[in-house]
Amino acid sequence: MTDEKLPGEEKTIDTRVTADESAPKAGLEREDAQPDPELVSAAPAPVPTRRGMWSEGTGDTSGYSRIVREVARPVPATPPLGSWYDGVRNRLASLVENPYLKVTLEHDELTFYVPREKLTAVMQALRDDAQLRFEFCASVSGVHYPDDGGAELHAVYHLASMTHNRRLRVETTCPDTDPHVPSVVATYPAADWHERETWDMFGIIFDGHPHLTRILMPDDWVGHPQRKDYPLGGIPIEYKGTTVPPVDQRRSY
Repeated sequence: MTDEKLPGEEKTIDTRVTADESAPKAGLEREDAQPDPELVSAAPAPVPTRRGMWSEGTGDTSGYSRIVREVARPVPATPPLGSWYDGVRNRLASLVENPYLKVTLEHDELTFYVPREKLTAVMQALRDDAQLRFEFCASVSGVHYPDDGGAELHAVYHLASMTHNRRLRVETTCPDTDPHVPSVVATYPAADWHERETWDMFGIIFDGHPHLTRILMPDDWVGHPQRKDYPLGGIPIEYKGTTVPPVDQRRSY
């Protein structure tokens, strides 16, 4: 082929610089090359992450046993927060003394981290104050952080204001050694069965609840199945003479 241009075409000039054949190729190093100590020291340490759905190196075929991944906790938000968040934050602080330990704003979701001794007063203010008016408690759920010393158990409340069309979260904690949190059923009657389920699955005792009993597991069940220290797979199952062990004790296929 030649470089002659075709009729109607403009001839282009290749301006790319051709690398010297003597220069080291990308991805190749000279045998006597030494790493730069500054670059080596500045390189961040690799963070172990879970790959895919399944665990590796264990006999677990469920994909959940002994899998550990880091959980990034939200950092406290610095005012101004924007939108209606600052007004709610300041209004609550004016109604209850020291109502929260910190406030976070993640994915446009406002969260108040409330000491358990302040929970009743905070929930009452959030419901009854005309500027707040979070009339509806949509759910109460639990979270278990075994490594969160002194605050291993978390109770999370999702509130909604139908008056102002807003939503927020309230979160409080208690230790494993004293798993007690005040019940909010007197303020939000809809939390009745939600608190029972949280007690059943996580073992958080809601003081003042009208009838705190199990709601999913049998009354004589031992333990709380959604805690991270609960045996995965529960109890062995026998089917027609064949024993099916818990999922974390099964062999790999």
